[in-house]
Amino acid sequence: MDEEYDVIVLGTGLTECILSGIMSVNGKKVLHMDRNPYYGGESSSITPLEELYKRFGIPDGPPESMGRGRDWNVDLIPKFLMANGQLVKMLLYTEVTRYLDFKVVEGSFVYKGGKIYKVPSTETEALASNLMGMFEKRRFRKFLVFVANFDENDPKTFEGVDPKLTTMRDVYKKFDLGQDVIDFTGHALALYRTDDYLDQHCLETINRIKLYSESLARYGKSPYLYPLYGLGELPQGFARLSAIYGGTYMLNKPVEEIVMEKGHVIGVKSEGEVARCKQLICDPSYVQDRVRKVGQVIRVICILSHPIKNTNDANSCQIIIPQNQVNRKSDIYVCMISYAHNVAAQGKYIAIASTTVETNEPEKEIEPALELLEPIDQKFVAISDLYESTDDGSESQIFSSRSYDATTHFETTCNDIKDIYKRMTGSDFDFENMKRKQNDVFGEDEQ
Repeated sequence: MDEEYDVIVLGTGLTECILSGIMSVNGKKVLHMDRNPYYGGESSSITPLEELYKRFGIPDGPPESMGRGRDWNVDLIPKFLMANGQLVKMLLYTEVTRYLDFKVVEGSFVYKGGKIYKVPSTETEALASNLMGMFEKRRFRKFLVFVANFDENDPKTFEGVDPKLTTMRDVYKKFDLGQDVIDFTGHALALYRTDDYLDQHCLETINRIKLYSESLARYGKSPYLYPLYGLGELPQGFARLSAIYGGTYMLNKPVEEIVMEKGHVIGVKSEGEVARCKQLICDPSYVQDRVRKVGQVIRVICILSHPIKNTNDANSCQIIIPQNQVNRKSDIYVCMISYAHNVAAQGKYIAIASTTVETNEPEKEIEPALELLEPIDQKFVAISDLYESTDDGSESQIFSSRSYDATTHFETTCNDIKDIYKRMTGSDFDFENMKRKQNDVFGEDEQ
């Protein structure tokens, strides 16, 4: 303990573990502590199933029909990885991929008028989709071709759209797309949670739709990947990486105090000893005087004995319910995984619905999602506060991560990681210099 470190990390949530891994690879001496006896903090996977029942205060424990408790790994915060997204790039950059196996998520769906439809994301799918009428399909196809060819460095591809001036609302108008198409494009392809993006410059949205299409092109079924044995494998993979580069790990280690001197951090006190450091990374629970509450998320974990209706019996999928469809300000998300991912007993499915809380009856807000999942064998309801840091760390050298939001992918978490990295080091986390391995690191393309 009583050594000098470059960085001390408190909490083993995904954000903290990735930063700890990156800092170790960059040659920093890292000490990583967690007051819990397990990895993952808020983003852990709970096993055995009995533990989940206990955590949610359900007295009787799981019935025998749930199979062996050890066969379950239930994520508390459900998220998928975009095949071409930032987290996969971080996994490649750090070579953590060698500790993990991924499966492609089978489908991506969107909710319209009480029903769910597959999200069309290629020209062929657009022409076959039931979401749109004949003429709308052609216009949407033209729009997809425009997005695919768009290159911000080549004005020939602009077709009269100025990436720095034209709003997304104007781009939709230019292609004469109707409200339903705008809903699924903005929320199920560009993955925005609200409609604020409509009046911002279109470049960011075009790049988001491109990322979706490129991710989809890698595997064909959906743009998402999910690790076998649950998301709890991710923080552990980065923890292993940090250890290989000399990082020190201590679980079950109480943190008594963050030691400050003249307004900046100099160490952490635990069990009477002080480990010294120059910088500190932590999750919001370790620095409650330096964070503010910015909202709440409700997540309902549902155990099912059947795939979700109208998903073609997929054993994994994502469903997005755009806010306009249910008169809300923010989207509702459902992600479903199953025994095929080694996270549930044979024949069982785990569906998790989540959304940003907008009223004082959060359970009512999430009902449209739960109706899609009926019948539900057992549900576990969690309402979590969302925190963000009030201190940018420039003076204190304490860098706190943000709470995980309601989205079902990791892009916002990766933005947080890049933001903390920049504040800590003064330079951007650069994917361009990544040591890229051969194109497809996931081995055989699993079907």
